[in-house]
Amino acid sequence: MSELFDDGLSRREARRAAQRAHRTRRRRRTVVAMVLGVALVGAAIFFAWPSVSGLFDTAPPPEDFAGPGSGEVIVDIPSGANGQDIGILLKDAGVVKTVDAFSAAFRDNPNSSSIQAGTYALMREMKSSDAVAALLDPANRAELTITVPEGFIAKQVYERVANVMEIPFDDVVAAAEDSEAIGLPPEAGGNPEGWFAAATYPFAPTATATDVLATMVAKTVSNLETAGVPREDWQETLIIASIVEREGTPQYYGQIARVIENRLTDTTADVGGRLQMDSTVLYGVGQIGGVPTQEQLDTDTPFNTYIHPGLPPTPIGSPGLAAIEAVLNPPEGDWLYFVTVNLDTGETKFASSLEEHLGYVQEFRRWRDENEG
Repeated sequence: MSELFDDGLSRREARRAAQRAHRTRRRRRTVVAMVLGVALVGAAIFFAWPSVSGLFDTAPPPEDFAGPGSGEVIVDIPSGANGQDIGILLKDAGVVKTVDAFSAAFRDNPNSSSIQAGTYALMREMKSSDAVAALLDPANRAELTITVPEGFIAKQVYERVANVMEIPFDDVVAAAEDSEAIGLPPEAGGNPEGWFAAATYPFAPTATATDVLATMVAKTVSNLETAGVPREDWQETLIIASIVEREGTPQYYGQIARVIENRLTDTTADVGGRLQMDSTVLYGVGQIGGVPTQEQLDTDTPFNTYIHPGLPPTPIGSPGLAAIEAVLNPPEGDWLYFVTVNLDTGETKFASSLEEHLGYVQEFRRWRDENEG
């Protein structure tokens, strides 16, 4: 049998040729596959790079001052401000170099959420982390604190404001006389006595006397509204509350308010609508505290409630919210008289009849005689 095909090739040679052709086709397929694989990997890297490249970024930190800073700048931090908000304020004031640097320092300090609203004295060109620490230090709060105790009369308020703000007393008086500027309601009749609410107030160093007094008046309006006092009763409520404030201690406010209410409506000869309050007599003669003398009791002023029935024309001081609330909700009782029998402890006794009351008055006189001076 012949091993040659018609074209002259042997069977063996034909097989070898076929194998070579197969290997050639396989190599071509491998090369194509490799090219496609490389292309796919390249495409994947191309599209994924924006996401993963950040993992290898070495961008510099935000610009910051080296510190420690110099000079002084006053910055007001409003209520509810976050790190970004504060950073903007400080950058605008020249305290920090960039908002980003301060925001990063704010995030890094675990106590930063304790930064309180208020006015601060900071340095210019501070390192951001130092600025955060400074805002957390109460010593850097640049505020004027003015306290109006319960019972203070207007003159005492003016003196306190003038002393704390280091301004002339007459400037404070002039500010108080501008009823519109300080927001004094028309119910006050132009007299701010009793409208400077008893409280402790923080003020920025840039505050004016008008700003201060207006804040105090606004606080009184807020107290009256919070207590639910109808506007038409504002002045009368303040008058009664100021007497309650000056006549006793908080534990007796309600009973004193009831005595005032009972006496205003009592038409008997002994009372006749007269309050007969020592505090009003003393206010009328320009004295604060103490026990009136007989001469003072006989002095006819609009505030002498031993002589004139009804309420005095204005409050006799600044009542606190507790006194206002006592006027609105006095306890039930038929008391018409009261007297403090011990000025050290403030013990006060209430009576429904003049005879009972005179017995308590004698008790007070014995205490007074035993505690002269």
